[in-house]
Amino acid sequence: MRFTLPRDIYYGDDALSEIKNLRGKKAIVVCGGHAMQKFGFLAKVVNDLKVAGFEVQTFEGVENDPTVATVIRGAKAMEAFQPDWIVAIGGGSPIDAAKAMWVLYEYPNTKFEDLVAGKFPILRTKAHFCAIGSTSGTGTEVTSFAVITDPEKGIKYPLANFEITPDVAIVDPALPQTMPKNTVAWTGMDALTHSIEAYVSTFATDFTDPLALKGAKMVNDNILASYNGDVKARGEMHYAQCIAGMAFTNALLGITHSLAHKTGAAFTTGHVPHGCANAMYLPHTIECNAHDARAHKRYAEVADYLGLGGNTEDEKVQNLINRVRQLDRDLNIPHGLKEFGVIESEFLEKYENIAHNAVLDACTPENPRKMDDELMAKVLKACYYDTVVNF
Repeated sequence: MRFTLPRDIYYGDDALSEIKNLRGKKAIVVCGGHAMQKFGFLAKVVNDLKVAGFEVQTFEGVENDPTVATVIRGAKAMEAFQPDWIVAIGGGSPIDAAKAMWVLYEYPNTKFEDLVAGKFPILRTKAHFCAIGSTSGTGTEVTSFAVITDPEKGIKYPLANFEITPDVAIVDPALPQTMPKNTVAWTGMDALTHSIEAYVSTFATDFTDPLALKGAKMVNDNILASYNGDVKARGEMHYAQCIAGMAFTNALLGITHSLAHKTGAAFTTGHVPHGCANAMYLPHTIECNAHDARAHKRYAEVADYLGLGGNTEDEKVQNLINRVRQLDRDLNIPHGLKEFGVIESEFLEKYENIAHNAVLDACTPENPRKMDDELMAKVLKACYYDTVVNF
């Protein structure tokens, strides 16, 4: 058994200033769109690195759902600059992309297919990694995961290896204050899914369970206030998603994420945001997995910890499902892919292949209920039509 986290996690007000305490010669800063620039966070990081004595270069414009091509382009920029620190700032996309860039920078001959297959070299031969999260959902600043998209295949690939766990994580509650409401909703439900899936995973341990439960409760208690702009609640959500990240990076996940990975880029009607997908699918994956006796008991324990009530295990599990569905309503998240806008004819054409790919996803083996193509397809149809199914 193994439990792995970053060496240092800095959190609290002005935690971002810890950047000044990094030691090295060259740092490349990887970021996404314009939010980090607009609100001055990128400039602060660059300036603080220069104060610390670094020569600094930036790699900007990492897209949502970073692609293999972006990863390769970033790795080449690193190879030319030769940084000894990689600093990634933003949401899950730039941090995930930077993790993959890190591998290809240190080992230029590594193929992306090797990473998909879980074949990772030993890192830190050239650089260390600092992650600064700006959204409150992925927990990627503390995890061994990165999700990279192949747009030609319409598939998101979850890369997983403890080698890509950051060395330093910075969790500053000032950064998520700038998130738009839909991002607050989607990322927050992503964090809740991380906690619940980590708790019922077959890899859950006595080390991960307290983190999973605490993360779930903090999300449950704060997500609606955060969505409505409460500053303190938004800071609490930033900590909650980090705690959830600590849980799932060690306990791993399940089929909610498998399906989210395989549907995110699959439809011509547009991208299905990862956290939004998790929020839509979670009630149905609970319904499916609750047929496993151990998972049924553990879902009931989550409901107990959240104070959802119920006299029997069945009632508690149903109350947990109801709570997720109520949060989706309150956060204006659609109930199912049909309501989201995915065209029915396209769904019916593709869902069996998507289900097959989801069975093969890296998050499926630790799901509490063993899955095959037929059962996964049944779950996916429930996620499309938002129907209650006897799994």
